[in-house]
Amino acid sequence: MTRNIDPVLKEIASIFNKNKKEIYLVGGAVRDTLMGKKIHDWDLTTDAPPDVVTAIVKNAGGKVVPTGIKHGTVTIFYKKHSAEITTFRTESGYSDGRRPDQVNYASDINEDLSRRDFTMNAIALRLPSGEIVDPFNGAKDIKAKIIRCVGNAGERFNEDGLRPLRAVRFASALGFRIEENTKDAIKSALNVCEKVSKERVRDEIEKILGSPVPSAGFRLMEETGLLKLCLKELDDCRGIEQKGFHKFDVLDHLLLACDYAALKNYSLEVRLASLFHDIGKPAARDKDELGVFTFYRHEEISERMCRKILNRLRYSNEVIHKTCLLVKEHMFNYQETWTDSAVRRFIARIGEENLRSVFDLRSCDTYAFSGVENKYFSLSSFSDRIEELLAGDHAFSLKDLAVNGSDLMEIGVPAGKMLGVILKELLETVLDDPAQNTKEALLLIAKKIYSERISL
Repeated sequence: MTRNIDPVLKEIASIFNKNKKEIYLVGGAVRDTLMGKKIHDWDLTTDAPPDVVTAIVKNAGGKVVPTGIKHGTVTIFYKKHSAEITTFRTESGYSDGRRPDQVNYASDINEDLSRRDFTMNAIALRLPSGEIVDPFNGAKDIKAKIIRCVGNAGERFNEDGLRPLRAVRFASALGFRIEENTKDAIKSALNVCEKVSKERVRDEIEKILGSPVPSAGFRLMEETGLLKLCLKELDDCRGIEQKGFHKFDVLDHLLLACDYAALKNYSLEVRLASLFHDIGKPAARDKDELGVFTFYRHEEISERMCRKILNRLRYSNEVIHKTCLLVKEHMFNYQETWTDSAVRRFIARIGEENLRSVFDLRSCDTYAFSGVENKYFSLSSFSDRIEELLAGDHAFSLKDLAVNGSDLMEIGVPAGKMLGVILKELLETVLDDPAQNTKEALLLIAKKIYSERISL
């Protein structure tokens, strides 16, 4: 099989070879090459120690940054390309369940590959020739679409608690299956997984959400105990049955919603909201007088739980705010009898910038009722009304008002809480009657509101 190796990569390799040093392409780049995918990042390994790597690259006109010198890694910059180069190494002692206590340089490429997590990631391409070095039959596993640990799975997972999550994520992203001994070893390594930082857990969950079929990853998490460990609130949704249009329990409903968000390539916030929009249903579940389960106001509970989860996973305030807004508002019940004022209030509450995302989440939610798209739940008429109102000269937020705080202070309203209250009342006025959004009209209304307030 001919391998298309980038000319610059070949040139870097030839420089090392001239200095009598071996160099190999390793890791995900090799896996992707064998799968016929385009590679974007170069991870290289060599028998040259970091100081020699630095000298070789600098003598060739490149630049070097010691990005991981403790572990024998430097980042090189050569002809507008960058690559990480790590000296052959072995690792031992993983007292924190994440990083090796000791790193030693290895004698050859096979010894270096033996420390890696999965066989599909323990393959090297000798450069510049492209010859495969595959001591653990990783190429065979790639062809069979199998994820298998290098050596003893229990040992690999107890070395690094992130590896079980990586196994699940790779299975979801690549459409592979996890070999049974490897899968069973995950269940016995949960105590080590618990040591992994929340940020790293977040990154793996986010990659699962970004995979073609996220439900595959989350079902593997459920099967192995990772879901209960990392997202117990989601695990609690298993077996919570629903009625009406729903064909699935709450967990399957949420996973189907995730799959639809992935299919449509929706934003991260919509994907997160699709996963968590009904997560409050177990807590909200009750029975009415006929003995039928109800979930009144579950969206409010879901919003609070979602906020707690996203904070725990160290998401940014921006992502948390938008995701929680979507979760809280996903139950909007549009009727064609809504007045234009009611539609304007909906726009003002959601925010123009979030309207598309709210509709996207609703499409995920309704798809997940039964696993098929249903025209019965179309919001096209609502969307048309919103577009019509947005095209007009209307105010949907305080910044759209014809007056601002400075204008109110000029007529005697003092800075402070009352100023904000009056501005909000003015917005309510123009949501009811857009024609009132003139400076003259709003200042008159503001004077009246202020005089009434101070006379109380």
